[in-house]
Amino acid sequence: MREVLPELRAPWLYLPTPVPPLLPWPAVNRGAARAGRRLMRRQTRVRNGVALERRVLDLTAGEVALYLYEPPQRSRPSGALLWIHGGAQVAGHPEQDHDLCSMMAEDLQILVVSVDYRLAPEHLFPAAHEDCYAALRWMHEHAADMGIDPNRVAVAGASAGGGLAATVAQHAHDEHLPVAVQVLVYPMLDDRSTLRADGGGRGRLSLTPALNRYAWTSYLGHHPTEADPGRYAAAARRSNLRGLAPAWIGVGDLDLLHDDAVVYAHRLRAAGVRCELHLESGMYHGADAGPTSTAASMTAFRARISAAIGSATAARPC
Repeated sequence: MREVLPELRAPWLYLPTPVPPLLPWPAVNRGAARAGRRLMRRQTRVRNGVALERRVLDLTAGEVALYLYEPPQRSRPSGALLWIHGGAQVAGHPEQDHDLCSMMAEDLQILVVSVDYRLAPEHLFPAAHEDCYAALRWMHEHAADMGIDPNRVAVAGASAGGGLAATVAQHAHDEHLPVAVQVLVYPMLDDRSTLRADGGGRGRLSLTPALNRYAWTSYLGHHPTEADPGRYAAAARRSNLRGLAPAWIGVGDLDLLHDDAVVYAHRLRAAGVRCELHLESGMYHGADAGPTSTAASMTAFRARISAAIGSATAARPC
């Protein structure tokens, strides 16, 4: 706790992080996941003046809901953002980020779209990835109707959402779908992080090695191994990163995912991809959300996220 920035210390950090057991009976795991989500569910407020609309995509695998945040008097065409919420692959929902998404919509004067993707363990990979990529494809297909400049569409997310944003950016590159920037906030990039018994000396707070193993095992449907789990399952598994969208990666130095984020940033740079890496001192996983979100350091951290998105989605000078 002494390593944590004083303004980020909170009583709940002293409590152990509960991790449900993964049992051989899938129905039991699904029931436990649903119960846990109900207990953890929270909703933030949409900023006054920002219009919220819910739309439903009818995909082959079922319906996927999108939440659209429309700022007042947005100039069209504008930039846009696909935001992907966090929750360790097994929890979370768009409503938890109403405040963040509406803030970015108004401050950056862009359309923000948040996707309610399917969660594990009920829905294994590639369900979540397919939902998020479908949302990005929908934004491009309806760019004219929505007043979006398809060359100014950003993809961003936090934690599991950050990992999904990275694989969506990879998929978009492979399908020649423009992405202006990928903003990865303490992203879950590599299932092989579960193979490090001590978490690399990090992850004693919030996202622990045990929770990380639970998340990846739930998402993949099996315990991670050195074997590749499949294309777009984990962004760090991709060998060739050349040509991907420019990136901004932010992570705390106490975060279990710190090393994976740093390695991925260096690999992007080595492949010729422009990448800004921000390391936040004294920050654990998810400290910018919940009770500590109003701390000065976390307000600044979120401002960096918005700036990275804003610079890529802003109108280009004539």
